[in-house]
Amino acid sequence: MLNITVNPRTGEAGIAPSMAPTPSAGRKIWEIRTEEQAYAFLNPSGSPEINRYGQQIDLIARSHLPHLTPGRSMYINENPAVGSNPNRNKQHGFFFTADNCIGCHACEAACAEKNETPPHLAFRSVGYVEGGSFPDYKRLNISMACNHCDDPVCLKGCPTAAYTKHAEYGAVLQDPDTCFGCGYCTWVCPYNAPQLDPVKGQVSKCNMCVDRLEVGLKPACVAACVGNALDFGVIETVPAGREQARVEIPGFPSPEITRPNIRFQQIKQLPDEMKRTDSMPVKYHRDEQGRFRPAIDPKRGPAEHWNLARLSSRENPLVLFTLAAQTAAGAFALQFLGALAGIDGFADFARSALYAPLAMLEFGLVAFGLFMSTLHLGKPQRFYRGFNNLRHSPVSREGLGIATFLGGLGAHVLFSLPANGVVQAAFASLSGRELGTLVSAPLLAGAARLFGLVALLGSVGGLYYMMRCYRIKARPFWNHWQVGAAFFSNALSLGAMLAAAVIVPTLALAGQSIQNVATLCAGLLALGLLVEGLGHIAHARSLSQSGHEGGASYYVQITTFGKTYRLRNVLLGANLLLASALFATLLVRDAGSATLPGLALAALVLVATSLIGRALFYVLVIPTTMPGAFFWKNKGFEEHARAIGLANRPQVGVAPLRH
Repeated sequence: MLNITVNPRTGEAGIAPSMAPTPSAGRKIWEIRTEEQAYAFLNPSGSPEINRYGQQIDLIARSHLPHLTPGRSMYINENPAVGSNPNRNKQHGFFFTADNCIGCHACEAACAEKNETPPHLAFRSVGYVEGGSFPDYKRLNISMACNHCDDPVCLKGCPTAAYTKHAEYGAVLQDPDTCFGCGYCTWVCPYNAPQLDPVKGQVSKCNMCVDRLEVGLKPACVAACVGNALDFGVIETVPAGREQARVEIPGFPSPEITRPNIRFQQIKQLPDEMKRTDSMPVKYHRDEQGRFRPAIDPKRGPAEHWNLARLSSRENPLVLFTLAAQTAAGAFALQFLGALAGIDGFADFARSALYAPLAMLEFGLVAFGLFMSTLHLGKPQRFYRGFNNLRHSPVSREGLGIATFLGGLGAHVLFSLPANGVVQAAFASLSGRELGTLVSAPLLAGAARLFGLVALLGSVGGLYYMMRCYRIKARPFWNHWQVGAAFFSNALSLGAMLAAAVIVPTLALAGQSIQNVATLCAGLLALGLLVEGLGHIAHARSLSQSGHEGGASYYVQITTFGKTYRLRNVLLGANLLLASALFATLLVRDAGSATLPGLALAALVLVATSLIGRALFYVLVIPTTMPGAFFWKNKGFEEHARAIGLANRPQVGVAPLRH
């Protein structure tokens, strides 16, 4: 199996220098068979200087880095030998002639054999779309692997920096040994190229067969193609006998997302509508310019269902992580800033014995959220690698922000404890001395404020990049401002309810006024629910009028989960009315006996609404991935295979539910 040693740190322009491993002179890059056919060899002819995106095809010239030289070794299989390919420093790519593909899957088989992938993974897969009616029925097969893009979003998104775009061939290579299995690269890639192995808990992908390229051979999938549908070479070089070099084909996502290095030819006339044979409710319509655009395919009809059991998914840890972090961030901001501003009620609470315990509760929530986020990883013990790519990855920046929040909050609690009356009494009873005689109260208060500000800034940064993690072009359902509105409104509403749950009873038991705290918390709850509701309305309106995968997600939302979706909306609307009524009442009269029960009821409804809404957020998203086949790469078939036990046979290729 090919074992490429790469540098996980990216340099300028996403191209990194090679690492210096221990040479192994006895191993060959790739042994050329004596009977190798002529079609398996690369064409050494020249190429254009600029690609269609305006980028130089010569990658060393593009990088402007003096340490990149044409004779660098890639150290394939720890072999320091340098290949003889005269075009090794130019961007290469695949060329697919759809009219020639017969759907034999020989490319899949050759790729699987060379890379020794298990049945549930495939670096290259063949899907298809079809349309028309008898006798003029057409099928378009599409063979797809990694496109080794000019702008590889997987490289920028990966928090562990496991990806490198090499100046040699322009290959985007990934190191599975660096990966900790978060799967974020599988989210951002529009072509389903990175493959998350649920058994090993790590990602791997097509490596462009760079070991074969070094000796002048085309990738294994290309050499195995029976119908001469796949070809390979320097990008923008149209193979002999071809007359097109397009960047679009029915079922292929927008090339503007990543600027992929693949070119297509498809000349045969197709029907105006092409449908996917997998379960995804997406089809493709020809527009006025002759390009096929995605549209909603209502395969399961308009009936509404509950499907509550299907709200549970692999992303359950992220449901808890995001909600816990947002709740803690909102509650601490309210607790800390209210006291810092000297607002009556909050200032009184800051002097009470429960100020530090509330901060401890918030600390525990954040710690629980981070723990749950590590359970989402294929290899949780490698969680520390999540900070490797702070330069590019929003996941790394989110982790840094939340970790800063956690650390600042912990220090804030530590420096707040000496001012706690219970701690002072306990210290005096144990030591016989006053705690104030040992430490400077103003110094401790200043340190507590400083670390409180650090925690506050960390929480704001963490929540911002938490939102940025989901603004993904390859997932249109998430790529909407509503995500930010939902995350920050949840921080307002959930944080206000957590703060109110502790502060209001504390003040009431101490005989102090709860008016300001109850009014502000009710107002923030109403504001958070209002912002969230407006976001949902704008989101639904936008997606209901769209024809892309986001619109397909909306179709699933109002059908497969239609009743659950309505329940969430009803609960949110009812809670907004309740919170608004509480807030309006508290503005004109003092808090009465109904205040605490009203806040408690609003808090319970809020928790239920938030859990349902966040679970829907994860299960509804439909990515802009490539079409699958009737069995392979088909979620509907996977569900059926698991239901009848067929998935227990590894040769079926259904991934085990281990990650």
